[in-house]
Amino acid sequence: MQLEPIVYLFVIISYLVGSIPTGLILSKATGVDIRKSGSGNIGATNVTRLLGKKLGVLTLVGDALKAVIPMLAVHWYLVHAGMEVKSHEVDLAVTLCGGAAFLGHMYSLYLKFRGGKGVATALGVFVVIEPLAALISLLLFIAVVYFSGYVAVGSLLVAALMTLWIWLLDGSPNHVFLAFFIGVLIWLKHADNIKRLFAGTEANWRAMKKEKYQAK
Repeated sequence: MQLEPIVYLFVIISYLVGSIPTGLILSKATGVDIRKSGSGNIGATNVTRLLGKKLGVLTLVGDALKAVIPMLAVHWYLVHAGMEVKSHEVDLAVTLCGGAAFLGHMYSLYLKFRGGKGVATALGVFVVIEPLAALISLLLFIAVVYFSGYVAVGSLLVAALMTLWIWLLDGSPNHVFLAFFIGVLIWLKHADNIKRLFAGTEANWRAMKKEKYQAK
């Protein structure tokens, strides 16, 4: 399938937007470099642990929007630019931009191709292309984290199951492939978390809250 040349420009822009390190920017605004504290990750979980829920939520939203905005932008352009573009070509363009934004977050051009673990940006991707699957995954994530206390367990489980949800919901082959691709990368990025889970040293939200409460 041959895409309009402008689509490739959108894909590059999506990668550059996805590369913006939201958590690092917000943390540095407070005088903290989160790469040198906590887990060293630039994502919402580490920001929340170090700087509180407000900045954590802002990081989560910002990382999700890095995918949502480029994907909606390419969709709007192809639909309203007056070009004769078929629906499956639009879908492929949007999917490619989502994948590029996700890769940008994980392998940021601005951080020497280092980055976050991709969960929030992946959420943004699937909110656009598979909203029902994204909702199911979000609810599952919240439940798993609430009952287990481990963010990593919730992240790994929803990453593993997203492909299944999309397939069961008759998602397009583009979406199924992207979900599988994203899931594999998220698992690879969580390699250290998996080791800590087996070793019993992974950070647990319930334990952390208990410690903070006792400290007061």
